[in-house]
Amino acid sequence: MARPIPADATPIRHKTLHALPVDPNTQWYGTQTPPVVRRVTVDQSSRWLSRGWQDLTRSPGISLSYGLVFVAMAYAIVFGLRQIGMTSLILPLMAGFMLVGPLAAVGLYDISRRHGAGETPTWATTAAAVFQKADQLLIVGLVMMMAILAWMMMALLIFASFYNQAPPSLDSFLLEILSAEQAPLFLLAGTFAGGMIAAAVFTLTAVSLPMIMDRDISAVAAMATSARAVTKNWRVMVGWGAMIVLVTGFGLATFFIGLAVCLPLIGHASWHAYRALVD
Repeated sequence: MARPIPADATPIRHKTLHALPVDPNTQWYGTQTPPVVRRVTVDQSSRWLSRGWQDLTRSPGISLSYGLVFVAMAYAIVFGLRQIGMTSLILPLMAGFMLVGPLAAVGLYDISRRHGAGETPTWATTAAAVFQKADQLLIVGLVMMMAILAWMMMALLIFASFYNQAPPSLDSFLLEILSAEQAPLFLLAGTFAGGMIAAAVFTLTAVSLPMIMDRDISAVAAMATSARAVTKNWRVMVGWGAMIVLVTGFGLATFFIGLAVCLPLIGHASWHAYRALVD
C-alpha cells in the first residue's frame, strides 16, 4: 500500500534541458580552433599589390609563364567557340573568369608562400604543393563551378527576357544589342545579377584558397574564415574586390595578353591579403 504524502512535502521540480547556443564562428571548424581574423585598414590594399609585384619580379620566369598558360587557354577557348559558332558566349565567359580567377592562381599562392619562407620556388615544388591540397581545392572549385553555371543560366535568362531571341554573335553584339532601346535596363539587370553572384564567390574565396595552400584546414573551414574576414573588413574588401576586377578586366581587355602579368600580380597580392587578414 502506498504511503500518504506529508502535507509539508516539497514538490519535485523537473528541470528543462536547453540546448547550448551554437557559436557561428566555431560551428564550421569541428575540433579545430577558429583562426583569428584581423581588422585591416584601407591603405593596406596598396601594400598587397606592392608586395605582389615584388614576388612577381623575384620569380619572373615562373610567374609570367604561369600567366602565359592562361593566356593560351583563353585563346583556345575563344577559337573553339568560333569554330562551333557560339561566339555569343565569349562575353559571359569572360565575366565568369572573374569568378574562377582565385582558383586559377593557387600555384601563385605557393610561390609567394615559399618566398616568405626564404625558399626558391620551382614548377615542380609548386605542382607538388597543389597536388597535395587537391581534395580541398576541388571542393572550393566545385562551389565556383556552380556559381559559373548559375551566372551563365541567369545571363541567358536575362537576355531572353529583354530581347526574346537567341544571343547574336559577338561581331554584331554592339550593333544589335547595345544600341537597342532596352539596352540600359538589360545592362543594369545583368550587372546587378552578376554582382550578387560575384560578391558571394568573393566572400567565400578571398581568403580560403590561399589558406588551404598554407594550412592543414578543410575547405569548409577555410571558406567560413574567408566569410568572417570579408564581413569584418567589408569596407576594405569592397575596394580590394574592385581593384581585382579592374586589374583583371584590363588583362581581358587587352585581348588576354595582359593576363600574363595581371593574373600573377593579383595572385601574389591575394596571398599577402590573406596573410594580413588571418593570423
